[in-house]
Amino acid sequence: MTLTVRAAGPDDTAGCAIGPATRVAGVADVSVRPARPEDVPEIARIQIETWRIAYPKILPEAVLESLTVEAAEPAWAAAVQAPPSPKHHVLVAQEQHWLVGFAAVAPANDLEEQDPDPDATAQLGPLLVEPRWSRRGHGSRLLAAAVDHARDDGMVRLITWILTADAASLDFLRSAGWAADGYARELDTGAGEIREMRLHVSLDETP
Repeated sequence: MTLTVRAAGPDDTAGCAIGPATRVAGVADVSVRPARPEDVPEIARIQIETWRIAYPKILPEAVLESLTVEAAEPAWAAAVQAPPSPKHHVLVAQEQHWLVGFAAVAPANDLEEQDPDPDATAQLGPLLVEPRWSRRGHGSRLLAAAVDHARDDGMVRLITWILTADAASLDFLRSAGWAADGYARELDTGAGEIREMRLHVSLDETP
């Protein structure tokens, strides 16, 4: 099955490409830009707080209680300040002076033998918008920016892993043209197993 990416999510305005920072006319002062070192504490905070708000019925309680901003910061600092390659990107969404969400995209490194275009497949990592800023188009703008970066890097396909119980994220991506590709996995959290499914989308811009 070949799918073509669309820019908009179910509750968002159309996405847009980014340069140093992309701003959207006709709405509040919003933008998407590459993350900077000073963004790391907010990225870590948004990740932990969003997981705690969105996943209390999805992730085991012990896992949520173990999450801390301090533990998350080093990995994000490395991703922002010393990415493994120029094709590894961390992007942030802003509304006025507030950082409201982030996304990560990079070359895929856990593909199956049967996967097509292994050297031109990127993986969308976390894409999170703090719940109090939801339904304002930030998710779609982050997704569109990640797609644009992957295309600029020569990628022709994107994949991502999503918790099967995360209906909101699944609905968002499906509305943007993504679909399950048949792969799933079980992850042992130490406090129980969780199940993820893989989605994919073509980056072919041909109508």
